[in-house]
Amino acid sequence: MKIINNIILSAVLLGGSLVHAQKADIIITNGKISTLDAKNNEVQAVAISGNKILQTGTNAQILKLKGRETKIVDAKGNRVIPGLFDSHMHVIRGGRFYNLELRWDGVTSVKRALQMLKEQAARTPQGQWIRVVGGWNEYQFEEKRLPTLEEINEATGDVPTFILYLYGKAWLNKAGLEKLQITGDTPNPAEGLIQKDENGDPTGLLVAEPNAFILYSTLAKLPNMNREEEINSTLQYMTELNRLGVTAVMDAGGGFQNFPDDYSITDELNKQGKITVRLPYFLFAQKKGSELADYTKWIGMVNLDEYAHNGHNEVDYHVEGGGENIVGDAADFENFLFPRPVLPATMEDNLKSVISLLVKHRWPFRLHATYNESIERFLNVIEEVNRETPLNGLVWFFDHAETVSEENMQRIKALGGGIAFQHRMAYQGESFIKRYGKKPALASPPVKRMLELGIPVGLGTDGTRVSSYNLWVALYWITTGKTIGGNQVMAQENTLDRTTALRLATHKGYELIKEEKKGKIEKGYYADLVILDKDYFTVSEEDIKNITSKLTIVDGKVVYGDKDFQTVSPAPLEVIPSWSPVKYFGGYQKK
Repeated sequence: MKIINNIILSAVLLGGSLVHAQKADIIITNGKISTLDAKNNEVQAVAISGNKILQTGTNAQILKLKGRETKIVDAKGNRVIPGLFDSHMHVIRGGRFYNLELRWDGVTSVKRALQMLKEQAARTPQGQWIRVVGGWNEYQFEEKRLPTLEEINEATGDVPTFILYLYGKAWLNKAGLEKLQITGDTPNPAEGLIQKDENGDPTGLLVAEPNAFILYSTLAKLPNMNREEEINSTLQYMTELNRLGVTAVMDAGGGFQNFPDDYSITDELNKQGKITVRLPYFLFAQKKGSELADYTKWIGMVNLDEYAHNGHNEVDYHVEGGGENIVGDAADFENFLFPRPVLPATMEDNLKSVISLLVKHRWPFRLHATYNESIERFLNVIEEVNRETPLNGLVWFFDHAETVSEENMQRIKALGGGIAFQHRMAYQGESFIKRYGKKPALASPPVKRMLELGIPVGLGTDGTRVSSYNLWVALYWITTGKTIGGNQVMAQENTLDRTTALRLATHKGYELIKEEKKGKIEKGYYADLVILDKDYFTVSEEDIKNITSKLTIVDGKVVYGDKDFQTVSPAPLEVIPSWSPVKYFGGYQKK
């Protein structure tokens, strides 16, 4: 018996020593580390073991966890934060086209924008297009104006060109009109305009009135890349997000993003372990009139129970639910160049049929909802569904909610819903004011009030076709109330402090989908964190827009590093095709 007891005692002691002897795979030292834990501690160092945070503390405390194989990363006094979580972006669709797009995000002048067009025209091969797709407006330019069609045609010559402006219009140059065979006899699509001159010839301007179908359907006609190039493009886009400190995205689907066919690139990358952002995604109904059939089919194809909320796979790549488009009748287009669309009388019945299906099968859902008038009617439907089939804590939330009222926020709260909001007003604030006046813009959306009511709220971008994918611009906007043109649109009293804003772009976003152990630098949390090149908490407000990552870690793995961290970072992937604008200009611009 004594021998047995000694064996047991030795095992206990050995077990205890093993626990205390657990060593880190990565240790970050000498940082100003914002944990965002309950006490909002700032620490010097953090240890990572596998894909979890092992411990935080002082340099001396954490270096005790160093083993023979531990990588030591010196943060050199830089700010370290949890990885950013964009609660609304279109990564899977955006990745398929990223390498084809000339980005004007961050460009500071029309002169520079036109020069980029001219340079790209010189290298774009026959059969391909120049395309500028979202993330900019005229107020960011020092000239405070849009480029003209004459300037676009001069810069691009005989290379077909498509330039998308927010949700409202697009320009085709002369070569683009010819390539698509658009003439004076080409009919206007429903709720769209092909502008013509006094001779009846198309000028090249396409206008959403207010439906953006004319814009997106035209874009869909342009040539794609081959599969190898699309894989490379998706990897480049995720790396660009990592460069900006983004470690997770809720993908909101998008128009012309068909499931499952258009998910094959990310499906393949997931199998290869190459996805570098956590990527739960929602399924977006594509064809008006067949939404119920689509969701019935998808529910039969996808078993959400396989993805119980316990970490999923390494990058959380899985179907999260349905939306943001649930039925076409509920599309309240956020085109502030035109009046708010009035949704058809058929909306309620069609929306109820799909939401009822989703609730019965316990599928989370999200719903695009720009205007309070639409939200009012959507809530009527959700309340009716809830009376018949109780939501009982099911994850659901509205996207956007720029003009949601106090009464409807109370109703959202009562139904256990949330709100994912984005920085679209940073890009469309001036257009909103021109149509609706200054006063409604002062609290659009009313984020501070949402938080006071205790509604789960997450911050995102809605990149790439309207706003930029740069989440730092969203943090700039919500902490200053200013657009990318520097105009004060949101009232100062309705803005958020920097810590609260950062919480909405990290762990609070996970609360929308009731995820735990993510979005903080805290023991037991998943190891997603970023060393910043500028201190978010002390830089000037204008510099917030220009923050980037020096080192990004996702699920315990280094996925991006700048020149100072080359020895611990993956080597950059060469951009293909060789003429890609990304190869020459990169993504988000600073000049």
